[in-house]
Amino acid sequence: MILLEDTRNQISKHKMKNSWFKENGIEVHRTKLYVGDYTLPANQKICVDTKENIGEIVNNICGKSHERFRNELVRAQKAEIQLYILVENEDGISRLEDVKNWHNPRLDIYVRDTSNLLGYYKNGRPRFGKKRKYPMATKGITLFKAMRTMQEKYGARFIFCHPNEAGEKVIELLGDRYGEAVSD
Repeated sequence: MILLEDTRNQISKHKMKNSWFKENGIEVHRTKLYVGDYTLPANQKICVDTKENIGEIVNNICGKSHERFRNELVRAQKAEIQLYILVENEDGISRLEDVKNWHNPRLDIYVRDTSNLLGYYKNGRPRFGKKRKYPMATKGITLFKAMRTMQEKYGARFIFCHPNEAGEKVIELLGDRYGEAVSD
């Protein structure tokens, strides 16, 4: 089986997937793809775009990469390409509904709040309270709503897996060894 991988995909970030492909006799050819990271030469109407973790998809949907990501979804939709967004994660998220309960670790980062004087230490130094460093960090429910909206509006599908399952999941989404696409 031959798998096409986008040349913009950084090889060093996909070692586990590439190792799985090699172990399972899948030949990976690197070429520039119209959308996504992976597709099959025989059926380029199905593509998989992989995300390293939840943080990457947060940046794509709610961060600085939003416009680029949305443009890719629009390109796929206009070209009638079924685009799967495969989000690798170790957070136990296995389906879109689980994203509602995802806790953004950035919400747990605190810094000293110099505007909140709590008192003084015995040595006379001031003691300050703490405040969240990123109080506006994306929450799970917000991310879920944005992903669901993008799924409905652009037809892309968000799929989740553990990083060590990603290689197999890419092949499953593109179609099994007999060329049949996966049904949802």
